[in-house]
Amino acid sequence: MSTARRFLIFGAHPDDPDVYTGGLAIQLASAGHQVKFVSLTDGSAGHHIQRGMELISRRYAETQAAAKLAGLTEYQVMNNRDAELENTLNNRAEITRIIRNFSPDAVITHRLCDYHADHRTTAQLVLDTSFLVQVPNYCPDTPPPAVNPVYAHCGDPFTDPRPVRPDVAVNIDPVINDKFKLLDCHTSQFYEWLPWIQRHPDFNNINKWSWMEKRRYLDEIWGARNRQAADNARDVLIELYGKAGRNCVYAEIYEQTPYGRQLPLKEFQRLFLP
Repeated sequence: MSTARRFLIFGAHPDDPDVYTGGLAIQLASAGHQVKFVSLTDGSAGHHIQRGMELISRRYAETQAAAKLAGLTEYQVMNNRDAELENTLNNRAEITRIIRNFSPDAVITHRLCDYHADHRTTAQLVLDTSFLVQVPNYCPDTPPPAVNPVYAHCGDPFTDPRPVRPDVAVNIDPVINDKFKLLDCHTSQFYEWLPWIQRHPDFNNINKWSWMEKRRYLDEIWGARNRQAADNARDVLIELYGKAGRNCVYAEIYEQTPYGRQLPLKEFQRLFLP
């Protein structure tokens, strides 16, 4: 599939798209495709010391650094309070307009069974656009796209009510260091807030570590998700990559939802492979 593609990734917070889809995004952008990240909230609850506009501005700056590093078309941050995201008509309309203006081939977001209230609300808001994005009389100021996008869920570790289905698995071994660098852009999260809330014994000093120490930490905590994803999707990786899939260490997995444009499995897989 050589034609340039467009991917629109919605996360709840200004680091979620990087965590869940960073490897895919880096590979797609490097191959000449258009990738846009959207955070539905401003990140204002994501710290144990900073707050208010100081934290909002800091987290926005982190998203822009990540966008430059990954080669994104844009990293948009919506004006909703972190930890207070609501499934409102205004939010649904704004997301519909974002989708229509970008006209993506694929829209990716969280699943509805996620642990975080903002993640679940993000998933519901995005999925609620899957039919309405085609309706001309809904948000008539922004014309519907010529083709309804595919809607997909990114991988997650949750098993209740069921694990995410690996309809496609993307080998991110070639860009795993770049993905860690993407997370490294979000200093407030990966070296301050998350170590604090996870009760890491050295949470006060992680920001002072060398890059190699930080990389080992990111690999231990966040790379583990991608290693588990590779193990869970081994058969799919072998089918898509052959020997490289058998030896793949890090992967991101994606599931096609029953909403939006429906593709045969092989075509869905080709859409996601850079």
